[in-house]
Amino acid sequence: MKRIITFTFLLVLAFQFQAEAKKTNWRKGILVDEFIYTEAPYPSCHSATIAETPEGLVAAWFGGTKERNPDVGIWVSRHINGKWTESVELANGVQNDTLRYPSWNPVLFQMPGGDLLLFYKIGPSPSEWWGMMMRSSDNGKTWSQAERLPDGIYGPIKNKPILLSDNTLMSPCSVEGDGGWRSYFEFTKDEGKTWEKGDYINDGKMYMAIQPTILTYPDGRMQTLVRTRNAVIASSWSNDQGKSWGLMQPSGLPNNNSGIDAVSLKDGRQLVVYNHVKTPVNAPKGHRTPLNVAVSKDGKHWEAALVLEDSEISQYSYPAGIQTSDGLVHFVYTWRRERIKHVVVDPKKLKTKKIVYEQWPE
Repeated sequence: MKRIITFTFLLVLAFQFQAEAKKTNWRKGILVDEFIYTEAPYPSCHSATIAETPEGLVAAWFGGTKERNPDVGIWVSRHINGKWTESVELANGVQNDTLRYPSWNPVLFQMPGGDLLLFYKIGPSPSEWWGMMMRSSDNGKTWSQAERLPDGIYGPIKNKPILLSDNTLMSPCSVEGDGGWRSYFEFTKDEGKTWEKGDYINDGKMYMAIQPTILTYPDGRMQTLVRTRNAVIASSWSNDQGKSWGLMQPSGLPNNNSGIDAVSLKDGRQLVVYNHVKTPVNAPKGHRTPLNVAVSKDGKHWEAALVLEDSEISQYSYPAGIQTSDGLVHFVYTWRRERIKHVVVDPKKLKTKKIVYEQWPE
């Protein structure tokens, strides 16, 4: 009897050890793992963004009763003295006393030596929304009146823009209309006063692709990684500063038809944060868990680096990432549609293994 009890006890310990090991696997390099807030005057949130200003971090997201509800607005918080400030509603879709539309997908970008820019969308749905913009000259403390972007110009749809060598701001864009899901880029040389629209980089048929993110290389090439309905993260390359793009192809990473983001690290590596999940055959979307980070030296061969979340409860999705001036990488993302998570990573401490045939290594 004692042997049975002892064996059972050891078996329980073994299962507990395996469970704890699973929780700690793929966590090397994480320095901070926190919620931006734990209580809010709304039940649901999504689509976070983050930027570094001269006075610290600023994050934004949309929150309300539920995505697509008219009461959804854009909320913002600043990171001051090691803590996130209480979030405030910065923008919403109020049109008049009787009409209000939902707000969508904020994107923050700090112009070097200039304003902090906030892009977002207003409208009943992604196929009918329009682009909006606000500016802050004091690192996110106060903001200008909202500006509507020109018709047909939306600003960055989900992921941050990049600044080209001639100070042109290049925004990753996409549309979801009758022509299918198509990606392209917008350009502004005067911080959003005037805009130019680039050509579509996919036909909306072979690849249904939206919400691109931009990577840059020391030799001047650019790569875009794109969310698709094709069960893969798609990739395309440009040799002329984003004016034209090559054939869209699989990147070597799966996609669940959910948002991704990517960062070109200062050490020359490329980093992508995404759900390492493949959409099942004939399904519209895949699960939005786990939430993963992979890195690459060439944008073609990827290595597993981190698992930010791994739970069957709800979803962990729509990540955004930046590398700050101190070399650390900051992620913000949706946690169960209830809160916004903030994770800080030291990229020098990442332990990686090759991803082969889209399979995350054991």
